Amino acid sequence: MPEPTKKEENEVLAPAPAPPPGEPNKEKEAGTAPAKEPNKEKEAGPAPAKEPNKEKEAGPAPAKEPNKEKEAGTSPGKDEEDASPPGALPPGLGSRALERKDSEWSIGEPPAGEEQDKQNANSQLSTLFVEKPQGGAVKVGENITFIAKVKAEDLLRKPTVKWFKGKWMDLASKAGKHLQLKETFERHSRVYTFEMQIIKAKENYAGNYRCEVTYKDKFDSCSFDLEVHESTGTTPNIDIRSAFKRSGEGQEDAGELDFSGLLKRREVKPQEEQPEVDVWELLKNAKPSEYEKIAFQYGITDLRGMLKRLKRMRRVEKKSAAFARILDPAYQVDKGGRVRFVVELADPKLEVKWYKNGQEIRPSTKYIFEHKGCERIMFINNCALTDDSEYYVTAGDEKCSTELFVREPPVMVTKQLEDTKAYCGERVELECEVSEDDANVKWFKNGEEIIPGPKSRYHIRVEGKKHILVIEGATKADTAEYSVMTTGGQSSAKLSVDLKPLKILTPLTDQTVNLGKEICLKCEVSENITGKWTKNGLPVQETDRLKIVHKGRIHKLVIANALVEDEGDYVFTPDAYSVTLPAKVHVIDPPKINLDGLDADNTVTVIAGNKLRLEIPISGEPPPKAIWSRADKAIMEGSGRIRAENYPDSTTLVIDIAEKDDSGVYHINLKNEAGEAHASIKIKVVDIPDPPVAPNVTDVGDDWCIMTWEPPVYDGGSPILGYFIERKKKQSSRWMRLNFDLCKETTFEPKKMIEGVAYEVRIFAVNAVGISKPSMPSKPFVPLAVTSPPTLLTVDSVTDTTVTMKWRPPDQIGAAGLDGYVLEYCFEGSTSAKQSDENGEAAFDLPADDWIVANTELIDKTKFTITGLPTDSRIFVRVKAVNAAGASEPKYYSQPILVKEIIEPPKIRIPRHLKQTYIRRVGEAINLVIPFQGKPRPELTWTKDGAPIDKNQINIRNSETDTIIFIRKAERSHSGKYDLQVKVEKFVETASIDIRVIDRPGPPQLVKIDDVWGENVALSWTPPRDDGNTAITGYTIQKADKKSMEWFTVIEHYHRTNATITELVIGNEYYFRVFAENMCGLSEDATMTKESAVIAKDGKIYKNPVYEDFDFSEAPMFTQPLVNTYAVAGYNATLNCSVRGNPKPKITWMKNKVAITDDPRYRMFSNQGVCTLEIRKPSPYDGGTYCCKAVNELGTVEIECKLEVKGGLSFCRLLLQGVPPNIIDSYLRDLHSSSHEEY
Repeated sequence: MPEPTKKEENEVLAPAPAPPPGEPNKEKEAGTAPAKEPNKEKEAGPAPAKEPNKEKEAGPAPAKEPNKEKEAGTSPGKDEEDASPPGALPPGLGSRALERKDSEWSIGEPPAGEEQDKQNANSQLSTLFVEKPQGGAVKVGENITFIAKVKAEDLLRKPTVKWFKGKWMDLASKAGKHLQLKETFERHSRVYTFEMQIIKAKENYAGNYRCEVTYKDKFDSCSFDLEVHESTGTTPNIDIRSAFKRSGEGQEDAGELDFSGLLKRREVKPQEEQPEVDVWELLKNAKPSEYEKIAFQYGITDLRGMLKRLKRMRRVEKKSAAFARILDPAYQVDKGGRVRFVVELADPKLEVKWYKNGQEIRPSTKYIFEHKGCERIMFINNCALTDDSEYYVTAGDEKCSTELFVREPPVMVTKQLEDTKAYCGERVELECEVSEDDANVKWFKNGEEIIPGPKSRYHIRVEGKKHILVIEGATKADTAEYSVMTTGGQSSAKLSVDLKPLKILTPLTDQTVNLGKEICLKCEVSENITGKWTKNGLPVQETDRLKIVHKGRIHKLVIANALVEDEGDYVFTPDAYSVTLPAKVHVIDPPKINLDGLDADNTVTVIAGNKLRLEIPISGEPPPKAIWSRADKAIMEGSGRIRAENYPDSTTLVIDIAEKDDSGVYHINLKNEAGEAHASIKIKVVDIPDPPVAPNVTDVGDDWCIMTWEPPVYDGGSPILGYFIERKKKQSSRWMRLNFDLCKETTFEPKKMIEGVAYEVRIFAVNAVGISKPSMPSKPFVPLAVTSPPTLLTVDSVTDTTVTMKWRPPDQIGAAGLDGYVLEYCFEGSTSAKQSDENGEAAFDLPADDWIVANTELIDKTKFTITGLPTDSRIFVRVKAVNAAGASEPKYYSQPILVKEIIEPPKIRIPRHLKQTYIRRVGEAINLVIPFQGKPRPELTWTKDGAPIDKNQINIRNSETDTIIFIRKAERSHSGKYDLQVKVEKFVETASIDIRVIDRPGPPQLVKIDDVWGENVALSWTPPRDDGNTAITGYTIQKADKKSMEWFTVIEHYHRTNATITELVIGNEYYFRVFAENMCGLSEDATMTKESAVIAKDGKIYKNPVYEDFDFSEAPMFTQPLVNTYAVAGYNATLNCSVRGNPKPKITWMKNKVAITDDPRYRMFSNQGVCTLEIRKPSPYDGGTYCCKAVNELGTVEIECKLEVKGGLSFCRLLLQGVPPNIIDSYLRDLHSSSHEEY
């Protein structure tokens, strides 16, 4: 805690003089409740003043108790006269006056008494505190802690707590080495605890402290005192009046009031006589800048109050119209004396009123008024401490004031203390008498002040002038020299406390106790004294289990739940006596076997070949003897393979190398003087299981298989927990683990295998001991998969005897490829069909015997006609895809099909984009597909503008469901109205399509220059004769300088037939041309002006040279030819070549001399001269000669290659193993010729 400054010390340690305790009005203004007993008055500390304005201006609040008056150090000197003017006061008294000048004390008035009653009621009811900090004393260098507690039941958050020293010093900013603030919260009791700890206290830490707690609109505060003492032995013989020094008397300890100063063994420095100084005169004549210096020099602490008082005095110094002479600034008188106040009026007719602390004074035996001419005199007889106050007199509208200070005479000791002797435990009373009733007296023990409290053995009783120190239950520690001090004297006496003779009524007895029982050692002595318990020479400390009981003359030591360590020699020694009472305690315990670490059936499992060391905890006092046995045969201690080892707290069974025959039941027998114990333990020797037999692969898929196996014959004595599975390629020696979590079943499905590659699998069995050796590998197997079912099975057509079905290829074909399709049907009247109908299904699960194969050989097309069907019969149809792995799951038609041709009226479904005029450019292909409906197959007729279509120019292709009109290169002559007629017997349906073939327009007919002026030229032209079979949308105008003849666009998308060209260069000669534009683009040619427009310019004309253009044209030529390729059925294949030529050649792909166009199975790409043909999932029927043809204006070039598509398991497997295709082909041909089997 940092030391306060000089100013802080004065303000904290030099309070103003205190009034007597019997007057409640002064206690009200001091902020403390009145107390009737002097002892209680010492415990209560002064509180801050209630008036905020006065609190700022005034120093520390006046104390209310007699004892605190002595601490304030404000008793007047004994040689002072009855009344003295301010000039005769010592310098400290001026400071005292300044400190009190704003504190108005109302004495004896009824309103003030009512307010005091309210204040007392409020002070007794604490709104927040449940425990207030109490005052205390500490020696220099020691620590002390003050505690305040606040109940938090009604608080939503933590309250705010502040600690102060004096009135205004906030200690939160002083926390550090010597001061620590701490706060805690107890959740179960909901109480906040706030602590202030002062570390290594110093003398200047003494004083009044205050704790304030606030929460929202609630406020509570508590004041307490701290006294710091320095013990130096007996009390020195010094004048008691030297302790009561006023602030500013020039002493070293000026401004401090501390009775411990009387105890210091130090020399009193001789005081040099100094002339008395009138502080008021210094302040009146000094500059404002020197006020602080004067206040510090003369010990004035309340500088603010001093200045306000000085300001008021200076106003008084102004010439008064009512007073010729005013009151002196202050008066001083001894207690019981008489004081005289005199003023002189300027006008004797003015009415004069006297006031004390704002209350008008009425004439009485105490207050006597006299008039002598212009003088007005007031006498105050028999002055008491209650008369110490501020007075003022009014005359008309003016007033003048003064201060009265009443000094209290010293208190003398009239009856001295007497030496006393007593026995321990008795009540001791030390008595003295003083000269005044209820005087403030301090008691000391060996020079240290005795501070009574609620928990102290020291009590002070006051009976008028008699003061008694009471010591309850005296001990030898109370032997000391006791002294009493008053303001005017002191007395001392010695107290001697001796012991009474001690008798042992009941001695301690030796005890033998079972473990866990209660131990009670009891003795009784003749005196009610304390004592100490020891065990084996060491002090015994109380715990939750061990309790020390002292009740009167009986002493007990109680130990609950006796333990082994409680055994020993116990001794009780009474305090201050050399007598000892010994006893021995012996704790016994029957033997016990602790099997908590084993299973419920006490089974211990050990792995064969390992060492077993089974340690069983045992207990008992004294330690029991353990014997192991098996089959009535004892296991001896020694060095055998199976042996026993015994220890005080455990017994151990050791088996060095566990064998299968070591399994069995082992017995333990324990015995000591307290009893016996028996237990049995089952030992089980386990091993890893035998390897399982080789697994069987029961089913194979494209990348999976299903494998099963049998459990091993011997499980190793422990249940099989699961299995690990491994696989490898047949040609590899590297096994791969397939499961990292144990497989609990004897079936497993390995996945993610490569189709067409041979694999082997093996099994490991696992129990609690470990993993077995691997099983023998399974027989090699190859993952192969049938294709997925065909898709989109639909009825294409039905006649009286046939049904035509079509479908799409399977979505997934696999490495085995696709060999063909099998179409099957079943009549609706069959037994299986009826059964399927009863089940609500569409004959999906009929037996194979009921299905009739429609095609005797595999077909590779996705369309087939079932013939020879009876008319009006109903059939179910399904189709399967077949490859080397077998037939796929069938694809069923969803409902039975009626074998009967049905007449369906024709209906043409014109596409939406053909319902309006169909526009194409010249040279583009026209390929229109018009679907229609009608059965039997309808007759179709096409006409153009009412005339039959010329099939040499327009190709018409008809099918059963649509008709296609195809024009490879559209010409303008193909424009017109096309009519389609669909006829089924007598039913007719017609539809029309408008086709318009458009081309770029011709050039404008004539372009001429209408006028030339300045930098401008006016042009006009006529529209073209040929508009390209569509409307003209605009014109593009270009200009060219005659020198370079480079054309530049001037205007684009111009709609008029005349225009003005501006911003031409003067001196140049220009030609102009105009392009016509429609939705196809600009006309191929432009019409140029015949004349040129000359923009006049002076000077020589420069003629640009003429350069010939370089010809980049080149006939097509292949830079990278096609190469013969092998493809695998079901996997995409590509053919690549590169070609160059200028103009860019047109690329055409052909298969077997037939152009490939609009076939979804083929995709053609051309990028930077690289030509690619992609064949999607080819079949063996896609093999043949492929040709790439490049054509431009300068020539034609072709290049060919052969593509062979290989399918089946053998070819796929060999190709994946890296065998060259030519070797595979030769090998398969030889194999075919030798085995006559299809590969």
